[in-house]
Amino acid sequence: MRRIGIDVGGTNTDAVLLEGAAVVRSVKRPTTADVTTGVRDALAAILADDGGARVDAVMIGTTHFTNAVVQRVGLERAAAVRICLPAAASLEPFIDWPADLREVVKGPVFLIAGGHEYDGRPIVPFDRAAMRRVATEIAASGVRSVAVTSVFSPLTSESEDEAAAILAELCPGVAVTLSSSLGRIGLLERENAALLNACLRPLATKTVKAFEQALADSGLDAPLFLTQNDGTVMRAAFAERFPVFSFASGPTNSMRGAAFLSRMTDALVCDVGGTTTDIGLLRNGFPREANSTVEVGGVRTMFRMPDLVSLALGGGTRVEGDPPVIGPKSVGYEVTRLAKVFGGDVLTLTDVGVARGLAEIGDKALVADLAPALLDQVATWIRERIETTVDRMKTDARDVPLIVVGGGAFLVPEKLAGVSEVVRVPHHTVANAVGAAIAQVSGEIDRIYRDLSRDEAIATARRAAEDNAVAAGAARDTLDLVEVEDLPLAYMPGNSLRVRIRVVGDVAGV
Repeated sequence: MRRIGIDVGGTNTDAVLLEGAAVVRSVKRPTTADVTTGVRDALAAILADDGGARVDAVMIGTTHFTNAVVQRVGLERAAAVRICLPAAASLEPFIDWPADLREVVKGPVFLIAGGHEYDGRPIVPFDRAAMRRVATEIAASGVRSVAVTSVFSPLTSESEDEAAAILAELCPGVAVTLSSSLGRIGLLERENAALLNACLRPLATKTVKAFEQALADSGLDAPLFLTQNDGTVMRAAFAERFPVFSFASGPTNSMRGAAFLSRMTDALVCDVGGTTTDIGLLRNGFPREANSTVEVGGVRTMFRMPDLVSLALGGGTRVEGDPPVIGPKSVGYEVTRLAKVFGGDVLTLTDVGVARGLAEIGDKALVADLAPALLDQVATWIRERIETTVDRMKTDARDVPLIVVGGGAFLVPEKLAGVSEVVRVPHHTVANAVGAAIAQVSGEIDRIYRDLSRDEAIATARRAAEDNAVAAGAARDTLDLVEVEDLPLAYMPGNSLRVRIRVVGDVAGV
């Protein structure tokens, strides 16, 4: 089996060609402003002298959608439909969004009668007539994307499903996102995730089509997958529907690549890039998920995201002044032009690493005049920041191994408090692309079940999670259960149980 994995970072676009478990070839190319040019360049380099051998699949991880939200570019207005009346009307959709982002994406907002109580009973009957009026207004408004959220839809999505059917009938061509497909318990956070997904849908379609064109231009006839934020992949068509699932997929790819290259399943991972360092914890070979609210571009959401801490520490981090002020600014993808070892006039952490003999990059003679006291100060700053973050991510006081990957891995000291060993792996500079290439397909369900025994509820949830995995591109006969969590809800009637299950399997047809 031959796969190409590509990870588009803020500084570099990395690509690897894997044959089985072996890395055949790897390349780095500068990330371009339009993203796809960098992908096309990386593909051309990775396929050079390949003799036209077959490639079974291409997996791409991209920061494109996260950057769109953070930078407020490439987004479109989205309509919000909340099925809730007469309840849940005091805080309207978009209420807690940053003002600048809300101004860009806020479309028409509608609150209509319907939804369910926490025990599954309807609040009031779903107002189908009102929904038809809303659909007519949305069709006339010109918006191309709608987010539909209903109260307690993780318990039952029937109100959202009926709304989607009406929108499909009266608003053909409008993309519909249902909150029950994305989020967990928590109305505003789940609605926010759906709204973010809705305003990204047109960009997702454009981006996926551009990636597909890049593959075609490279002469590849292979299925395209995009990486998700849980360390797995989804079909390109599935990614068009759910672009928010790719948030934080870059660091997740690095963690999965670190697990694969080190053959370790439980460890801390430190990914040092050109701009930032991400530190997270591996459990059973996958990143530990965050259980709390996660902000994306200032918007509160609650759906699966890796539990990571990001530091403004990378190869391009600027060192300025005396005493030195280190970061948070970075030269990013311009490090090969602006850093001193490349003839530039900006002192970066890459220059410090070269001067200390940690890496052979550029011309060491250009940083030979750096004062030893300065080098020691910077080294102490790096060590203290990593040690503090390691302590924050650990779950107990025991020393744990730390797998170091990324282009700036040379900056990490060999000895760190709280770390049993610093593990350096082959191909560490492209661990993110390796993680993309080896990714499997996952399916998840997080739902409340009533009037079922614990075993019946878990079995029902597992079937739903498996169906989601197959829809995302997994082969059903390869699915394995990797995570199960059940929580009895004593305040709800009917023997209620909240069940969260995740399954993982191989890509179908590859």
